[in-house]
Amino acid sequence: MKHLFNHTFEGMTILVTGHTGFKGSWLSIWLKEMGANVIGYALEEPPTDTSNFVVSNVSEMINDNRGDIRDYGRLLALIEEHQPTLIFHLAAQPIVLRSVSEPQLTLETNAMGTVNVLEAIRNTDCVKALVSITTDKVYYNEEWIWGYRETDRLAGHDPYSASKAMAELAISSYRDTYFPPEKYEEHGVAIASVRAGNVIGGGDFADFRLVPDCMKALMAGRHIGVRNPVSVRPWQLVLEPLSGYLWLAVKLLTDGANYAEAWNYGPMETNGISTQAIAEKLIELWGDGEWIHTDPGFAKVETGYLRLSREKAAVFLNWQPVYTWEEALVEIVDWFKAYDADQEMYPVCKKHIEEYANRAAERGLPWAMDM
Repeated sequence: MKHLFNHTFEGMTILVTGHTGFKGSWLSIWLKEMGANVIGYALEEPPTDTSNFVVSNVSEMINDNRGDIRDYGRLLALIEEHQPTLIFHLAAQPIVLRSVSEPQLTLETNAMGTVNVLEAIRNTDCVKALVSITTDKVYYNEEWIWGYRETDRLAGHDPYSASKAMAELAISSYRDTYFPPEKYEEHGVAIASVRAGNVIGGGDFADFRLVPDCMKALMAGRHIGVRNPVSVRPWQLVLEPLSGYLWLAVKLLTDGANYAEAWNYGPMETNGISTQAIAEKLIELWGDGEWIHTDPGFAKVETGYLRLSREKAAVFLNWQPVYTWEEALVEIVDWFKAYDADQEMYPVCKKHIEEYANRAAERGLPWAMDM
């Protein structure tokens, strides 16, 4: 697997904040398998009782450090100690409905946590690139039937969306003030933000998310509760945006002045897929189960239509998604069936990454080619 991404990450020290989370654990595994020295930084406990991080024993494979992203002193000391060349910033409070009940925590974690990462980069000399993960929900909700583009208006009509839009503004302001691309030869630091929505995959056990709710219900033999069956989302397998983040990191490290900006990563299906279609397909793949329509009071804070344009990444990064939404669900059910059968999950994750990379190579995507 080390030939991927032009061998860029082999032997490199890389900090992953939020490494215990769903995307962070998959990213840490992928980086480790490519030969990176992965430094993780996250809260004392993983975000859910059961997680990919725990069941895949990721802590045994990387340098596992614990602390709050809101603790600037601890974060700065970690960076000074390990001297990472690259940072993937994923640490966040990621649940929309939780942000409604805990807005201050969400704003402090997502907005000020990002500021802490930026400030630590400003006050150290080792970091050459930052890929900061926000969300597709940073855009002002127009209920458009077409995908949002990177130049569309930022806003947030719930605390989670607002916190991520604030993070985007902080990233932009630090880039313009301290690391302007036009002066890249002087400072040598490239900062980019990435926006991807409704990322799904094996190992996600979070509450108030459709696919984890579906899989937990199916494994327990319960019916699936769907809050809004007609909601349309840009569902994509977790490895899709991660491949985009990694390929962008390569570009930032080699030609940062031309890539230090915001990037969308969207799925193959430009029209999005309804939550009902997702639930019904998972039931079909699992082999049994049923869903019912529920309507909790917080459902009104969620947008009805949300689509993302990936045109910029396709044109300038030559990045494309690899799986259809049905193929993504096949991968997810395969992961959860392995978990339900008490298999060792780190090899399962590694197998899924290798199969994804092989499919990308077949399609001629540059990050998957042996160069």
